[in-house]
Amino acid sequence: MGKKRERSDIVLDMLVAIQEKGGMIKPTHLMYKANLAHQQMKTYLDDLISKEFIKKMKKRNYDYLIITDKGSRFVEKMRQMKEFEKTFGL
Repeated sequence: MGKKRERSDIVLDMLVAIQEKGGMIKPTHLMYKANLAHQQMKTYLDDLISKEFIKKMKKRNYDYLIITDKGSRFVEKMRQMKEFEKTFGL
């Protein structure tokens, strides 16, 4: 069994999943892509929305989650940090 994901890894997985879908995804699709239980995802979504990393939007009677510029910048910084860790073997 692999190690548990840290909070930052889960947030990154969620934001990357949204980016990979062109910046917009349905909540159910995000739940599957980020490998989260419904209640877990709800908790993370509330947090990401309050921090303005993502926002909700209704389109054609469906709810969508959209990554914001702030969320995209977070993804880029996290990727840089992971690359830095890898460079130094951490």
